[in-house]
Amino acid sequence: MFAASTNLQHSLAQLRTIAVPVADYRVLPFEIQGIDSRLSGGGLRTGALHEAAAHSCSVVDDAATTLFLAGIAARESARTGGPVLWASCRNDLYAPGLEQAGLLSANVIYAQPLDDSALLAVIEDAVRDGTPSAVIAEARQVSMVATRRLQLVAADADIPVLLLRRRRGREHDPLGEPSAAWTRWRIASAPSQRLNVAGVGRPRWSVELARQRSGTSFSMIVEGCDETGCLAVPAALGHRTAETAGPARYAAA
Repeated sequence: MFAASTNLQHSLAQLRTIAVPVADYRVLPFEIQGIDSRLSGGGLRTGALHEAAAHSCSVVDDAATTLFLAGIAARESARTGGPVLWASCRNDLYAPGLEQAGLLSANVIYAQPLDDSALLAVIEDAVRDGTPSAVIAEARQVSMVATRRLQLVAADADIPVLLLRRRRGREHDPLGEPSAAWTRWRIASAPSQRLNVAGVGRPRWSVELARQRSGTSFSMIVEGCDETGCLAVPAALGHRTAETAGPARYAAA
């Protein structure tokens, strides 16, 4: 009886030391411990629909959201060697800005559908075809049924579909609408580090994971994408104030 109890205690101790099992799907890590450790699977699931929206109607928040998704697509493109499909009903992308986030023009296929309905059809066809390594799409109105379809085709093809949900008005919150997306992000600009000399420092963003399947929400202050599409934790902040649980807190950096 004593031996059995000892063996049971030993087995429980071993279970406590075993790391969380690796997910049975492919993930793309951010390579930031404060983000990857809070994502189920240790990174962003590749075969899934992921949504992002700007925290406000400001141009800087919109730009930060665009570059956040561009960085993810750039890293997946570098990892798999395929092009990125960028589908939008607008014609306002700034190629040099995307290149600063690691997404070179030569690696991007642009599609400009007439409306959101045509845009969703383009995404589905491209993902089913399997040509792009990642898809970025900009839309103002996407139904719950449409997000379910996108999630299914993304999972079947193991291709990330990154949907930039645009605001339809100043008070409209795109993430307030129901969605089948695997993760939903809210991005905002944050104060940059003050420099000792005149110049422009690396941008900082407030990155909030508003919702994820099988996980909790969190937010972090990070440095924007570099030329490889990677984010970074501000050295001055480390894990002291850069990382918060729950909704984002927009503290001065």
